[in-house]
Amino acid sequence: MRLGSDFRWLWSAYAVSTYGTWIAFGAFPLIAVGVLHSSAFAVSVLEAAGLAVAAVVAVPIGPWVEHRAKRPVMVAMDLVRFLAMASVPVAYLVGLLTYGQLLVVSVVCGTAGIAFAAASGAYLKHLVDARHLLVASGRFEGTSWMATAAGPPLGGAFIGVFGPVVTVAADAVSYLLSAFGVLRIRGGDTASPRDTASPRDTASPRDTASPRDMASPRDMARRMRAADLLNGWRRIFHDRALRRLFLNTMTVNGLIMACGPLMAVLLLGQYGLPAWQYGLAFGVPALGGFAGARLCARFVARWGRYRVMIVSGRLRSVFPLGLALTGPGVPGLLTVIAVEALLITSAGVFNPLSAAERLRRTPSGHVARVLSAWSISSKLAQATLMVVWGVIATFTGPLTAITISGVLLLATPLLLPKRAHMPDPVTAQVRPHDSPQHPART
Repeated sequence: MRLGSDFRWLWSAYAVSTYGTWIAFGAFPLIAVGVLHSSAFAVSVLEAAGLAVAAVVAVPIGPWVEHRAKRPVMVAMDLVRFLAMASVPVAYLVGLLTYGQLLVVSVVCGTAGIAFAAASGAYLKHLVDARHLLVASGRFEGTSWMATAAGPPLGGAFIGVFGPVVTVAADAVSYLLSAFGVLRIRGGDTASPRDTASPRDTASPRDTASPRDMASPRDMARRMRAADLLNGWRRIFHDRALRRLFLNTMTVNGLIMACGPLMAVLLLGQYGLPAWQYGLAFGVPALGGFAGARLCARFVARWGRYRVMIVSGRLRSVFPLGLALTGPGVPGLLTVIAVEALLITSAGVFNPLSAAERLRRTPSGHVARVLSAWSISSKLAQATLMVVWGVIATFTGPLTAITISGVLLLATPLLLPKRAHMPDPVTAQVRPHDSPQHPART
């Protein structure tokens, strides 16, 4: 299905920055340990604090993004991330690099990433016909999983040849390329005027950005109220399907991500797995995520979006318990690869459905706030559960803590939306003039 050249540029911008991020995925810990001689605890704090602080700082981002043209926001956030990441090799070259700077860069990039995701999600809804949101979301999801599969092995080779500091510089350049891709988009933009609509509203007209619609940052700061900051969460919890989808996603992703550091301790520490095998264990299964994302639309066409969402949502909650069987040596490695492949394939099917459902059920004038609230909550949930499971592992051991997470995940399908919460209103509501594209371009 052709979605137009503007979509391809947006997709390309996302792809290049995502690959850059995953290629540099292990660079910060290596710099912290190898260059700054930080402790293991400090490295853990670097990851968890970056998530948590970025989430808190980003709370006002959603309302701010909502009322501004989206492409300038995306370009600005790419440039912010470029400058932040580029400061690391510059500071290293002049001998001024510190752990504090790594922490600040982590927070700045995390915050800018939330703003970029909110703006790009809102712009995607403006750019793509509602009937094609699932296909578009699937392409973004597939790109993410391919980057997850290919990025860390490529990054490991890149770090081995050029070192972690040069790898961070390459990641910085990827944000410049992403900004160039966004600038190449020639379609219209969208910005929502300040509204007083009730949360009961289920639709909002698509607005074209104009100078009168866009207040200055100073004006926005004066006009912003506490209600604006909480509007994203109010929208989520007012809609029964979104509320259940939100609670399910926060719980599932939080429990899965909480086991990430514990798997590293188990495989690399207790079982003595070589680093390349550890990378293989989590790189190869990501190909299943790509396959799942590509097959998602076909599954929906055959069995319906609700049934596919429920089945894939349940499967992604069942498979992690298999990690309780992880042992040392090659059998343990194969167990991890098999379990992760099944888990990630299920997530690859579920995630595009979840993303498309969020966009469908959110009025156009509130997409950025909803996506910001979603991202902020996700980062806070993951950071919190990482700390909690670190404490549990301290008293029980990493494998026991991973098993506890797997058992709790078995109950999370109870939070998935009910069929009555998910009627199919999209086809009936879409009118020819709702789409910014000519039918021939799709």
